[in-house]
Amino acid sequence: MRRLLFLIRKEFQELRRNPRMFPVIFVAPVVQLAILGYAATTDVKNVPIVVVDADRSPVSRDLIGKFEGSPYFSVVDVTSNDGDVQREIESRRAWMALTIPPGYGDAIRNRRPVTVQIVADGSDSNSAGVGLAYASSLIAEKAAEIALQRRPPGAPTIGSIEARIRVWFNPQLLSQHFMVPGVLALLLMVITTVLGAMSVVREKELGTLEQLNVTPLKRWELTVGKLLPFGVIGIIDVLLVVAVAVLWFEIPLRGSFPLLFGLSLVYLLCTLGLGLFVSTISQSQQQAMMTAVFFFMFPMIYLSGFIFPIENMPAPIRPFTYLIPLRYYLVIVRGIFLKGVGLEAFWKDALLMLGWGVGVLMLATFRSKKTLG
Repeated sequence: MRRLLFLIRKEFQELRRNPRMFPVIFVAPVVQLAILGYAATTDVKNVPIVVVDADRSPVSRDLIGKFEGSPYFSVVDVTSNDGDVQREIESRRAWMALTIPPGYGDAIRNRRPVTVQIVADGSDSNSAGVGLAYASSLIAEKAAEIALQRRPPGAPTIGSIEARIRVWFNPQLLSQHFMVPGVLALLLMVITTVLGAMSVVREKELGTLEQLNVTPLKRWELTVGKLLPFGVIGIIDVLLVVAVAVLWFEIPLRGSFPLLFGLSLVYLLCTLGLGLFVSTISQSQQQAMMTAVFFFMFPMIYLSGFIFPIENMPAPIRPFTYLIPLRYYLVIVRGIFLKGVGLEAFWKDALLMLGWGVGVLMLATFRSKKTLG
């Protein structure tokens, strides 16, 4: 028993000698629970929807008010141009579109059946399915209200509105089409960030970092020399995962592969820079691994939209998602795979991702001061 107690005491003393581990052990779980407890939700609320009102009548505005008053929808725009629907959905500003045809008000007043169209972005199969169910329910409620108000005394209730549903980009609402492109982003982040962080710290633990200090290499040469091999690994992973997604899982690649490849290189700049930055604030491989996983990867996974839609997160949490490069790359990779859109649809995401990558790489290089940590 005494030997066991001495061994336990030794382990606690080892932890005390490494004060940088305390934030990872005690602070990280509390921060993650505080943030992710609100962000990690499967509820679907505030679904952004664009309304095409070709009737422009009080009756059509009444139907729009039904959606505006629902906690499940957020009307982002009311227009009379059908062409706005594709632009709003491709840019991810809206998940759904409601089209009210001309003559809608006359048909309701004359008790004639009328059809409205609901278009949903099927690239997120779960949110699209739930949103379609909500929209169909609201329209059915409105049809029942109108039928009760307009029917003659003693006449049977007649539904007056029919919803015609169309799903774009993923008509079968297959979850694989949503998840597999996201896995590409996740794998690149995990592999390149961890490898980049661990390699530099391993030099410290083996004592070979001092040999690099006496070389004539400049700071940028050391940075490139350390990160380029893992960049090559990341490039190979991009080609491999895209091939498996298209050939094995039969995920449609509707957009440009060169564009996807080029923006994947920008994303690798972010992940490799993050790995180098983690190495500059870590003294051991264990600390580097735990810092990368608990302080960066877990929050990025939960707050990026990889699993939980950002629009469903509480308003105070959403600003934090703009600090996550995985958010931008997910928009890009899913847009190219499923929607076939070009740079004009997500150039802002690409620019923000490039700025993030350059910024974190400059910060990590500045901290390295040629010693890479």
